[in-house]
Amino acid sequence: MKTVYINKMSRFLPNQPVSIDEMEDYLGYIKGIKSKAKPLILRNNGIKTRYYALDKEGNFTHTNAELVHEAIKKIEKDGFSLDDLELLAVGTTSPDQLLPAHASMVQGLLKNRPMEVISPEGSCNSGMLAMKYAFMSIQTANSKNAIAGGSEFFSAWLLSNNFEDEAEKLVMLDKEPYIQFEREFLRWMLSDGAAVALMEDKPNENGLSFRVDFVDILSYSNELPSCMYAGGERTEDGQIKPWRSYSQEELLSKSVLAIRQDTRLLGGNIVETGARGIKRVCEKYNFTTEEIDYFLPHMSSEYFRYKIEEEAEKVGCPLPQEKWFTNLHKFGNVGAASAYLMMEELFNSGKLKKGDQILVMSPESARFSYAYIKLTVV
Repeated sequence: MKTVYINKMSRFLPNQPVSIDEMEDYLGYIKGIKSKAKPLILRNNGIKTRYYALDKEGNFTHTNAELVHEAIKKIEKDGFSLDDLELLAVGTTSPDQLLPAHASMVQGLLKNRPMEVISPEGSCNSGMLAMKYAFMSIQTANSKNAIAGGSEFFSAWLLSNNFEDEAEKLVMLDKEPYIQFEREFLRWMLSDGAAVALMEDKPNENGLSFRVDFVDILSYSNELPSCMYAGGERTEDGQIKPWRSYSQEELLSKSVLAIRQDTRLLGGNIVETGARGIKRVCEKYNFTTEEIDYFLPHMSSEYFRYKIEEEAEKVGCPLPQEKWFTNLHKFGNVGAASAYLMMEELFNSGKLKKGDQILVMSPESARFSYAYIKLTVV
């Protein structure tokens, strides 16, 4: 089996950072009314700035595929030729279209050469599944190199005009035109952007590389119902009634295509299950968290920071705050790109030294799956 290395990382965040006060200038006001939930959600999530592939008129400035393309171009400029690329693996929650696949659209922009492409399905861990596919392809000598990445264009989902029909229906029913909290919750959490990793079967001759020790992913969908979902409504038995079951009128009046989150289900399970996963990978790969120099947890909200630390301590895998490296506060929750954005910033930070060990944790609340990646600086 080949050893796999991450030799370069890059990111692309569209336009300028958007502050808390500017968010509704970009996303719009539903029925012209300021959100009541926004201040509470932002106070808890700790996000100060985020990025949108939008202008203030709600016009798109980039597609999702273009976000990835821009990130990849930065890797190419740094001495790697895309003509040598053998595999492109890119995950997203928010593709530009149902078909063709997201990675195919990115390849169409690259215009380099025929190659293998894959677009894993899912939400936050679609990007981690892309990394695992690339890791295994190089490990088994199927490919010498690969670009793996994650990207999101969430803001297109979050525009006020996507909720106007539902709000209008509430007014007709003599109710306040405020959409349900589970729909609005993610409106103030999500951000746009892309980040990618160049993975190869040899480390950099000059400078540092990440050796990929493992990429481990486990789903708990057998135990837990859907928590974050789009294109359907959850039924009383925990199943999803798909969008195809609704009329055109219902799709709009119920905002069926909106992305939503069951916050009670999230809060009751995401941290405890994730800590179980940390203990599991420590035992499976025979290491302890005391050996870890940097812990990179993908979080949707700063609300979970100390809860994660507490649960990790409970299961005997302490990860004190001095080991944490996060950037949620300035980039927002960028779903499939979030773990890459943390790795990219640390990779290019100048802080690392040979021998440093890094543990990345990426929870996906869609139906509760967890990705863990261990890296060693070489």
